[in-house]
Amino acid sequence: MRGEVSKPDTLKTVPLSNDTVCRRIDTMGTDIMEQVVGKLGDSFSLQLDESTDVSGHAQLVAFVRYIDTDDICEHILFCKEMEGRTTGEDIFNVVNKFFTRNAISWKSCSSVCTDAAASMTGSARGLIAWMRKENPDIKWTHCVIHREALASKKMSPVLHDVLNDSIKVINFIKSRPLNARLFRSLCENTGAEHTELLLHTEVRWLSRGRVLSRLFELRAEVHTFLTEHGSPHATMFENTDWLAKLCYLADIFRKLNELNMSLQGKDTSILNLYDKVGGFLKKAEIWKRACDQEDFTCFPQLDVFLSNEDVGTAPVKLVIVGHLANLISGFHSYFPDMDDKSVQLDWVRNPFLLSEANRSKLPVTHQEKLMEVASDRGLQMKFGASTLTQFWLCVKQEHPELGQKALEQLLPFASTYLCEASFSAMMLIKTKQRNRLCLEKSLITAVASLPPRMTKILSEVQAHISH
Repeated sequence: MRGEVSKPDTLKTVPLSNDTVCRRIDTMGTDIMEQVVGKLGDSFSLQLDESTDVSGHAQLVAFVRYIDTDDICEHILFCKEMEGRTTGEDIFNVVNKFFTRNAISWKSCSSVCTDAAASMTGSARGLIAWMRKENPDIKWTHCVIHREALASKKMSPVLHDVLNDSIKVINFIKSRPLNARLFRSLCENTGAEHTELLLHTEVRWLSRGRVLSRLFELRAEVHTFLTEHGSPHATMFENTDWLAKLCYLADIFRKLNELNMSLQGKDTSILNLYDKVGGFLKKAEIWKRACDQEDFTCFPQLDVFLSNEDVGTAPVKLVIVGHLANLISGFHSYFPDMDDKSVQLDWVRNPFLLSEANRSKLPVTHQEKLMEVASDRGLQMKFGASTLTQFWLCVKQEHPELGQKALEQLLPFASTYLCEASFSAMMLIKTKQRNRLCLEKSLITAVASLPPRMTKILSEVQAHISH
């Protein structure tokens, strides 16, 4: 008959029950976790972070990085709901229980990367202190992205006031639906390029550059709107000195956002992240010297504004140079070992271009092995055709001690980016409508890069016979 659906197609349209879907996700999540645990060898690094889900429960997420055949791999290890407090001891107990249940030795955990919260780093009761009771040799890395955010957070009172005033203006317009509609209508009538401001939140601090840029671009419309509504903030948009500082904040936050984004991603190490932070610091020194000579071309919006408006550059210069000096000082305080470590590990980055001065700082036995590696044209070709971790795993086959020494520097996590990315997935999985969901297996299945072994899973279950 026309329009009749075949029986197989009809069966495909029958939805599975909630229990069936949940059971299958749990089975796949368990299989992925078993695969990861089975791949952990004598040495692996750990990345930990904790966040609160939509139902108010604290979720602890862990990722591991380990050597697998010819490369270093990283996967989610577990997601556990924290019951009660989230102190260092509580977090340790959750991790230790998982290790014990899966026969994972603490001696194999060579390093751990977290933020610098007291629950993580407390000298007596922090997570790291508890871990070192099990493995005194475990190394701790403070997340590079977290350090970068802390280093760039401090501002002078003058710039802080400009930022706060800008946020008040945005909230006055955006947080009230009527004001938002009226402002949109005003922008449409004036033919503005944009019709809305962007909302600023501390949680999404990366938005600051875009928020301030949009506010500056719509400054004429904002001034008109505030004047019509009798807001005392309208006078700020008549003050060219205040607007110049707003331009600078928009420009510098955009540069900081670019740095932060470059630090994110998978398969990163302390070597390449330190390189990016070091490159930013060198640029900041150039910006500071240029601004001290009243050359603001490094900040495009500010440069255009100062060229078109009658603004005294001397006061603006003092504020900008002072902020850049504090920014550079802040980065040095949060990355005190960056310069020394970068030089010390040049041999790991490229053993073929290592200077004689840097080579002489290494033990004699390492110098000998490095000379052998540098003279090996086969390894040199391998270096250009593979990743850094693949190259050193290849070196390890011929020079075990030197290769192991290099891999010890490449194995630790440098940031908690993977945990943060999984929290974004968590928000999509566990919503207000699904707030009773048990998150662990769903999150593992969603973010894991290892596929479940479907053939093995299907061989262990019995098919339902049709009645």
